[in-house]
Amino acid sequence: MIAFIEDQRIVYGVESICRVLPIAPSTFYHRLACRADPSKASARHQRDAELRPEIKRVWDENYQVYGC
Repeated sequence: MIAFIEDQRIVYGVESICRVLPIAPSTFYHRLACRADPSKASARHQRDAELRPEIKRVWDENYQVYGC
């Protein structure tokens, strides 16, 4: 959804897009800020980013399936 807003913001503006979509403008701006400076992200988001490569490795080793 963030990518869509970025693509359309010049034409429609962030606030008008967010009025139609279920997202607050502050959420959009926060995601942009976190993308520019990852230290602004929540501790959970930072930890998820650290774990992502390990989860991908385990998933690849399990033939890219989840569960049995």
